[in-house]
Amino acid sequence: MTTVSVNDRVLAVAQKWLGTPYRHGASRLQVGCDCLGLIRGIWRELYDEEPEDAGTYSRDWAELTQDEPLINAARRHMYLKPLSNMQAGDLLIFRWRDGVAAKHLGIMAQNNRFIHAYEGHSVTLSALVPQWRQRIAAVFSFPDSF
Repeated sequence: MTTVSVNDRVLAVAQKWLGTPYRHGASRLQVGCDCLGLIRGIWRELYDEEPEDAGTYSRDWAELTQDEPLINAARRHMYLKPLSNMQAGDLLIFRWRDGVAAKHLGIMAQNNRFIHAYEGHSVTLSALVPQWRQRIAAVFSFPDSF
């Protein structure tokens, strides 16, 4: 009997979201999602519940806080790991610039790529080029229990 790792499951679920249109605040497969909605949808499929209520948020929420809500939420539910140990199926959290909260999420994929949703695009597979890699603020692995 073959056991499928949590990272393999995360990646398989994330791949199902490819092509889902971008919709701010949404989290429905093939209907619409933003980057947080993508992660929420993956979590729901794996664990049959939301990790916590995200509430409503504006497009510029990260510019309005001194806190790190995405990183702190990930710490409550997932395992922080060094960037050097990231692997396919891990959560990537990106910071656009110094002095503002990290505000973009994606799932690491194979071949130096990642899956994410961002405004103006559907959920897509992008190359983790240096411009993206240098913006990684944290890497987390999903918990093993389903």
